[in-house]
Amino acid sequence: MNTLLTKFNTPFETVPFDKIKTEEYLPAIKEAIAMAKKNIELIKNNASPESFSNVVEALENSSPEVDLISGIFFNLHSAETNDQMQVLAKEISPILTEFSNDISLDLVLFSKIKKVWDNKSTFNLNAEQLMLLDKNYKSFVRNGALLNDEGKEKLREISKKLSTLGLQFGDNILKETNNFVLLIENTQDLKGLPDDVIEAAAQTAKEKGHEGKWAFTLDYPSVVPFLTYAENRELRKKLYLANTTKGFKGDELDNSAIVKEIASLRHHKAELLGYQSHAHFVLEERMASNPQTVTKFIENIVNHATPAATKETEELKAYAQKIDGLNDYQKWDNMYYAEKLKNEKFQVNDEMLRPYFKLEKVIDGVFEVAKKLYGLSFIARNDIPVYHPDVLTYEVVDENHNHVSVFYADFHPRAGKRNGAWMTSFRGQKIADGINKRPHVAIVCNFTKPTATKPSLLGFDEVTTLFHEFGHALHGMLANTQYESLSGTNVYWDFVELPSQILENWAYEKECLDLFAEHFETGEKIPADLIKKIKDSSSFLEGRGTLRQLSFASIDMAWHSKNPEFISDIESFENMINENFDFLPQVKGTSISTAFSHIFAGGYSAGYYSYKWAEVLDADAFEFFKEKGIFNREVANRFRENVLSKGGSLHPMDLYVAFRGQAPNPDALLRRAGLLK
Repeated sequence: MNTLLTKFNTPFETVPFDKIKTEEYLPAIKEAIAMAKKNIELIKNNASPESFSNVVEALENSSPEVDLISGIFFNLHSAETNDQMQVLAKEISPILTEFSNDISLDLVLFSKIKKVWDNKSTFNLNAEQLMLLDKNYKSFVRNGALLNDEGKEKLREISKKLSTLGLQFGDNILKETNNFVLLIENTQDLKGLPDDVIEAAAQTAKEKGHEGKWAFTLDYPSVVPFLTYAENRELRKKLYLANTTKGFKGDELDNSAIVKEIASLRHHKAELLGYQSHAHFVLEERMASNPQTVTKFIENIVNHATPAATKETEELKAYAQKIDGLNDYQKWDNMYYAEKLKNEKFQVNDEMLRPYFKLEKVIDGVFEVAKKLYGLSFIARNDIPVYHPDVLTYEVVDENHNHVSVFYADFHPRAGKRNGAWMTSFRGQKIADGINKRPHVAIVCNFTKPTATKPSLLGFDEVTTLFHEFGHALHGMLANTQYESLSGTNVYWDFVELPSQILENWAYEKECLDLFAEHFETGEKIPADLIKKIKDSSSFLEGRGTLRQLSFASIDMAWHSKNPEFISDIESFENMINENFDFLPQVKGTSISTAFSHIFAGGYSAGYYSYKWAEVLDADAFEFFKEKGIFNREVANRFRENVLSKGGSLHPMDLYVAFRGQAPNPDALLRRAGLLK
């Protein structure tokens, strides 16, 4: 028997990772698709009059095995991959794309959906049912149901190509990341680096067979401290260039042709479906609605941030000249001098803070925040199978000890895991046959690893990242809708970051930090003056940081808001955009696009602006919490009931107004960032 096709006899029907063999995935997915096709044939051949239940609900519930098995596979493809999985992904992805196209391009099935749509007023549907119907009808139309046969065939070809190109892009970046090592033999080259960073580098070198040396990689916990503290400017430059030329070296891992082809295929697909561009197609189903709104949104924040960013850049250059006589300030100097200037201005730096942020204590902290806000408790479980020994597992229960969710946490970098941090799920929430099937949620990160002498001590950026991903996880764990496709994080893309970004605010508050931030050796609570310094320094270089984020959003929109065939030279194209966002010399031979996984291997194409868009929402929402108290249960319950539990069952603006009592005020973000004069 194929493990993936049998009932999971595990706690809470969790995935039996310890039993699954890699060779089981492909036959399991093929069998699951065959089962789903039988279910769809039953819908098509049903002679009864079309109704919401026998068409829309039946389609919603037609392919649970496909969703489950493909979800397991692609989650592991990101978190615990290998050569066999990467080869398999390129075979599985087109099969799933073909199956998806078979559904969305099926005229008989669409005609039944359309009949329900045309007669929706006669079915007495509730708001969530109307949303599911609306989503299904639009999905068919937006995926080519109204095309002629020739158009449908073109769409199939484009979708198939896109499914494999995104995987190839991601595989190339992972290989480049794993291939690079900056090996140091001379202790002089370690000058400026904190002891724990040096110890971690020695451990990495030992793991890679270079005992007695120090190895730095392109993993976040390695590259960031080096660029921040290393006094050796030439080595900073070397590591910076390695990090900013990923996918752009003209070798077999070069992504230049891939990004051009992905952007071009997306554009042709949008045109085929009757849209001006990929951005017009995507934004039709976003809060922003269209590219013009996004452009105005970016321009408004740029106008507020540019004066601050200009002043900050000149201050950094003057500071570097003052302390080191540096007259040719470059991008690999940014983090180094920013950290020194921040330390001088606020007497605070990451190495002062790390001892107070032992990973296990920070985990306890976010759990305590969830308890104070939503009454949740996290019970460690050792009987739930995991896909790697690093993964921690918990049962989540409410105040009445009712089961809420399963929670997986995977914190440290390794060769089989892609860079970054993300939340995902192995099982979504839904109500089926009167039973509320609770979700299995995971967060995956790349945090500083423990060493032989010290536990995992997080930098403050890593602390806020943990709060961020845990905010996404709460969105998944507290989901409570009828339909899985509307549950949890299945919301408009420019709304999905609200639950994650709002939770970051707690990490800056004394009332929250006092719950868990204590010295890993002495047990001393983080001093109040240190918390004040964290708060005071939170908007340090905010102008530059804001423009950097908006430069990524602008590059994304430039790729996707018109025909990308005008982009012949990626470097020149990016330089033209970055002139408005960065006031330092462009570095020849570097590229953002060729390693921009969010938009070329993730789901953020024409959507990277969402981070800033959601910051407006989270700044305004957190002001409400601040007015009433950051652990006020009444406000927390309103956020839970109107945002976290509702998923995509209603329009996000309706959900937000139900929580806040008013539309978001854009000035809240500018106030928090110190950009409003």
